[in-house]
Amino acid sequence: MGIGIGIGFSGWPFGETNPEAFWSAVDLAENLAIDSLWLSDRVVSEALSLEPVVALSWVAARTRKMKFGTSVMALPLRNPTVLAKELATLDFLSGGRLLLAVGLGRDDDTELQACGIHRSERAGRTEEMVQLLRALWSENGVSAEGKYYQFRDVTIAPKPAQANPPIWVGGRSSPAFRRTARLADGWLGSQMTAEEVGSAIIRIRQYAAEYGRQIDHDHFGVLFNFCFARDAAEAARIARPYALRNRHDVDFVETSALGTAHDITAAIQRFIDAGASKFVARPACPPAAIHDQLKRLGTEVIPRFT
Repeated sequence: MGIGIGIGFSGWPFGETNPEAFWSAVDLAENLAIDSLWLSDRVVSEALSLEPVVALSWVAARTRKMKFGTSVMALPLRNPTVLAKELATLDFLSGGRLLLAVGLGRDDDTELQACGIHRSERAGRTEEMVQLLRALWSENGVSAEGKYYQFRDVTIAPKPAQANPPIWVGGRSSPAFRRTARLADGWLGSQMTAEEVGSAIIRIRQYAAEYGRQIDHDHFGVLFNFCFARDAAEAARIARPYALRNRHDVDFVETSALGTAHDITAAIQRFIDAGASKFVARPACPPAAIHDQLKRLGTEVIPRFT
């Protein structure tokens, strides 16, 4: 099982709004043994948040080795044909480095209304779009006769460099597990304990068997906060104001990797023991510490797994 450890950025964690702050982090990640770079997707936001397709196009042009992906892209907010064209172009020009994790998007009526989508349509649109992306990337003369998308004899070119770009589904709910099992190539969980990840993987495999499918054992991933410090307690204190925390039932400490290099290595190993092999590590620290945190991840932890 190949272990891949990438980094993820939600919103704009760099403090100053100068784009060079982002490029500095991208360049550092490219020069370290970091597998991939992932961006979140927020169409409507008062806080600075990069549009992922545009931003990742720039990342593709600036890098040569590192892969890049979305964690996760809100499919219902987009047009399937335009998105298929954009992502195929990005994969083609980057030599096949695109990773795509998708989901329903935020439960935010303002964002949904701004994009002309009703809350009740999110799941149906997402599922239709996954199937249409696959078809548009691999076939010519594609027709759609779904509930939300209807068109005839559509072809896009170029096709992606990857013969079958994998599509992963994000989420930690039972519907997300079933969606993964029925439609996706892999799964990306977020802010989950190792025990929850292990349980989710078992359920996804069971659901996949019901649909006559099988998810590759190498296609289960986890997004988590991380922070290096002298010990776990100090790391938790530093990380708390900056950590991604949208769960109220579990303290973020239980779903994060915090402390020394040994502590963070052990936390990742627990996810591996639960069945995951791909990771998106999100630095939870003050903006001025991001470079140091990335360096430590790339030099003190990632080599232990690669």
